[in-house]
Amino acid sequence: VQLQASGGGFVQAGGSMRLSCAASGRTFTIHSMGWFRQAPGKEREFVSAISWTGRRTYYTNSVKGRFTISRDGVKDTFYLGMNSLKPEDTALYYCAATTTADTMKDSTVSYWGQGTQVTVSS
Repeated sequence: VQLQASGGGFVQAGGSMRLSCAASGRTFTIHSMGWFRQAPGKEREFVSAISWTGRRTYYTNSVKGRFTISRDGVKDTFYLGMNSLKPEDTALYYCAATTTADTMKDSTVSYWGQGTQVTVSS
């Protein structure tokens, strides 16, 4: 499976942005897809995940109510809509996919996309 992330950039605080991640290859092996982020000097952290069917979504507390994860089953693409962005959301965002039902975390991710930078100015 290959994951191609896009959509990062610069935005002012309070603004919005949407990240995309296109999956290709053996996508039938994917159980869940999600996003992680890593800010400078910090460890990579889980942000959000969605089951391949789209029925279940998960969010870390700091983004609940502001971020929305979704998927397009036809395009094998998933998205992270980000609203009310804050400077602390600034990070390199990675898309990821798992092939098991285990909770999505660094150790259970099977495939990583390249990072896309999101910078929120105050």
